[in-house]
Amino acid sequence: MTTFESLSVGDTYETARRTVTEADVTNFAGVSGDFNHHHTDAERMAGTEYGERIVHGAFVFSAMTGLLWQSRSPAERDDVIAFYGVDSLRFTAPTSIGDTIHVAVEVLEKTEREHPRASGTIRYGVTVETAEGETVLACELLSLVR
Repeated sequence: MTTFESLSVGDTYETARRTVTEADVTNFAGVSGDFNHHHTDAERMAGTEYGERIVHGAFVFSAMTGLLWQSRSPAERDDVIAFYGVDSLRFTAPTSIGDTIHVAVEVLEKTEREHPRASGTIRYGVTVETAEGETVLACELLSLVR
């Protein structure tokens, strides 16, 4: 469960994995309008320190939220009243097309709140990691929960 009462500081879990594809990068560029050469120009990026195009950081963040949502059962999804915010967001390494990523989560803090449907906020420490164990994104997420 993901209710305020059911979670404890120190609880951890990991999500399923997903591989970032060429289609993900192309579609995200189209949806976001971010056609920066870092993501769309293979020839130009071949001569950089990356050696290839890199995935949009905003896509990695979005994929992270999707993996988190998919990791919850339908009942647990109902426990989440709102995404309450994000703090300390850092893109710590590039993500490449073909990387397989997953999300590691730790409950950092619980704060009671007065709210008609929620019991409080949960602060999570979150990292997105590649299959090789490299952290590519780190942040703290807050959720308003039952």
